[in-house]
Amino acid sequence: MAPELRHLRYLLAVAEHGTFTRAAEELRISQPTLSQQIKQLERTVGVQLLDRSGRAVRLTDAGETYAHYARRALRDLAAAERAVLDVADLSRGSLRLAVTPTFTAYLVGPLVAELHTRHPRIVLDVRELAQDRIEAALLADELDLGIAFAGPHLPGIQAAALYTETLGLVVGAPAAPAESLAVGDLAERQLALLSGDFATRGHIDDYLGQHRVTPRIAVEANSLQALTEIVRRTPLATVLPDAVTHEHPDLAPVALDPPLPARTVALLRRESAYRSAAAREFTRLAQDFVRARGYAPA
Repeated sequence: MAPELRHLRYLLAVAEHGTFTRAAEELRISQPTLSQQIKQLERTVGVQLLDRSGRAVRLTDAGETYAHYARRALRDLAAAERAVLDVADLSRGSLRLAVTPTFTAYLVGPLVAELHTRHPRIVLDVRELAQDRIEAALLADELDLGIAFAGPHLPGIQAAALYTETLGLVVGAPAAPAESLAVGDLAERQLALLSGDFATRGHIDDYLGQHRVTPRIAVEANSLQALTEIVRRTPLATVLPDAVTHEHPDLAPVALDPPLPARTVALLRRESAYRSAAAREFTRLAQDFVRARGYAPA
């Protein structure tokens, strides 16, 4: 008897939770039923897949190998189901998108609005994730597209450059900023910066470190919206993408010498993933949007 799809899902649930009890709760079946189904799978494949001897249930070496192919089989089946439901005229469909947090402030809203206006029956799932989590989710077929930065990527991730993002020093508009500021002078300015879990903060820290500047950080925030409000209402300075600064008349840029390095924004996808009509259309809209806004080409 060949294994059924439920057997694969049951095995992966036990492997993920480490106990039959929690796996059974997630699957909404009884624990004895789950245990019986796993034993049936082991009899079918002729090898022990789970090590039940410890406090936590773990995959055996054979189980690890089997689980690898089980995950791939379930992922490919899900992709096949989405492909069958995909409609080329975009009268319906779905798109799973993730972005790194800074893009939420200026890029995601207009793009989603444009997609919804043109194709209101496309169901969009948007998540805000760190770049490493976006790439992992793409590889696990939990996402269709990601917007993040070009650079070293996990094997199997394909990146298509969208535009070049520039960052700059920003103060509240009433502060009457100087025409320019040498990077060394930042050591004397109090700053409000994004927290360390943002890729942008790492980019800023690298820049300051290269110029041997130790910043006086008065405020750290994990939200661009909070950061812009803080800078707008205080004498603190911050570093923001130029696209964000241009959309806030209460903020004023201050030229830095030398300027912060630019970075390339990219659309990410899994190399072997099925490209739905919705994913292709979103890619086209994103490319049209950055050209219309005059963002620097990559």
